[in-house]
Amino acid sequence: MGSIRRYVRFVKPYWKRIVITIVVGILKFGIPLIMPLLLKYVVDDILLSQAAPDDKMKNLFYVMVTVFFIFTVLRWPIEYWRQYLAQSVSNTVLYDIRNRAFDHIQKLSLRYFHNHRAGEVISRVINDVEQTKSFIDTGLMNIWLDLVTLLIALGIMFSMDGWLTLVAICMFPLYGFSVKYFYSRLRHLTRVRSQALATLQAHLHERVQGIPVIKSFTLEDHEQKQFDKRNRNFLAKALEHTSWNAKTFAVVNTVTDIAPLLVIMVAGYRVIQGELTVGALVAFYAYLDRLYAPLRRLVNSSTTLTQAFASMDRVFEFMDEKYDVTDSPGAHKLPPVEGRVTFENVYFRYAEDGEDVLKGINLTVEPGETVAFVGASGGGKSSLISLIPRFYDVREGSVRVDGYDVRDVTMRSLRSQIGVVLQDNILFSDSIRENILMGNPEATEKEMVEAAKAANAHDFIIELPNGYDTEIGERGVKLSGGQKQRIAIARVFLKNPRILIFDEATSALDLESEHLIQQSLERLAHNRTTFIVAHRLSTITHADKIVLIEDGQIKEEGTHQELMNKQGAYYKLFTVQNLEGVEAASGK
Repeated sequence: MGSIRRYVRFVKPYWKRIVITIVVGILKFGIPLIMPLLLKYVVDDILLSQAAPDDKMKNLFYVMVTVFFIFTVLRWPIEYWRQYLAQSVSNTVLYDIRNRAFDHIQKLSLRYFHNHRAGEVISRVINDVEQTKSFIDTGLMNIWLDLVTLLIALGIMFSMDGWLTLVAICMFPLYGFSVKYFYSRLRHLTRVRSQALATLQAHLHERVQGIPVIKSFTLEDHEQKQFDKRNRNFLAKALEHTSWNAKTFAVVNTVTDIAPLLVIMVAGYRVIQGELTVGALVAFYAYLDRLYAPLRRLVNSSTTLTQAFASMDRVFEFMDEKYDVTDSPGAHKLPPVEGRVTFENVYFRYAEDGEDVLKGINLTVEPGETVAFVGASGGGKSSLISLIPRFYDVREGSVRVDGYDVRDVTMRSLRSQIGVVLQDNILFSDSIRENILMGNPEATEKEMVEAAKAANAHDFIIELPNGYDTEIGERGVKLSGGQKQRIAIARVFLKNPRILIFDEATSALDLESEHLIQQSLERLAHNRTTFIVAHRLSTITHADKIVLIEDGQIKEEGTHQELMNKQGAYYKLFTVQNLEGVEAASGK
């Protein structure tokens, strides 16, 4: 019930439109209720009356003209507004929920996305949210309309014959017991089915992104088996759900079919005894359909609502995910900074029950300095720089920018003054223009072009078929690695931050691209505090300070020349890389 109460909060702003929809719906469902009475009147008062044939024809004509007017002139606008209002409310509520869910996604920490697959997140925000739509259409509107229709039909039936009405509703208790028994398990099976579908979708999403790997390793047959395994699991859950759903319909429909048989038997006996007119019997049987059709729709509604409730649970389970990194209650806006960054006795781990990946880091970087972090993979370099923009929080100690603890300022004001260039930068499947403007959506055309020129990207962009309006495909698939990096750097130029972070920004590029990008990075780093994580040591010899990190600790610190003179771990790394470079160049 908790999920339903939370969902109703999204619906509450539109309660007036829902009430109007219900009122219009009552008119829609109420108009057909005159049909059985019309049938009774035609049979008893026209067809079986003692009036002359001409009088019968005249009466039948007047009655049918009136009914045709109601159903052709009044019914269609009522039907239109009923459908339009119902759909507009439900779609608007889903719009609100999806917006809230996307806002939630953007507030989740990177840790969440490292532990959850993108396909499953998408499934919850798209599929599960869409499945909840039936709660509004059915639960908040149709069920009430069916109940009102049922009550009106019962009222008319009681006015016609009370005892016969009691015979008609004698199966209600058994109907209620059947619904309660079957739907408790159906909700569980629906939730299991939804989870299996989300797993299948997440697997498919990953494989579609990894098609180049599948093809290059000729894994088509293997991947077909992997997909079939998950697809078969979904099929099994779907069939289990279908089987129980079929049992539900079989039992409930049998129960609702018994009552009309009882009514025909009793009503037929009373007509023979002269206690009931033929017209009343016909009308009563017609009202039985109006009575049990809503009940059957309630069975269908229960199935639909069960899916909606299961999806609600999954949506709110996702929206209840805690934020690992949040603004503190008293967080203030970080003023424009000079760029001094201090790590004070920093300890950090990714999981609460895991081991520390950073252990007692102490480091001060002055405004405008360039600091390079080097060392073996897994040593903690990327973890350390991820603490500056607060992608994660320290376990102990503090990270300070211009003396402000990053946990005491708002994340937006902190990150707005930090630019990041990664080894594999994310570009979106929009135009080059839109990707660069993400650095500053308010920038002018001239500013955008200047940023591209500074990043050595302008020349290749204008050679593309549509220049800056060229669509680059998902994750920039239509561009080379070097071209993607230069667009990412142009994006940072446009942001114009005081603090820069380069995380192995040139390690995966060819020498020509690396040279162009190295030029643009040096241009970008001028007069800015810059942090570089580098694998190729020859690219960071110019740094004001080089920090060697091993096993989460600072082992060596100094300029390139100082560390070379020391002949320690950095000296060995640099010497080995130079020897490898010489051997590669000589073809050995």
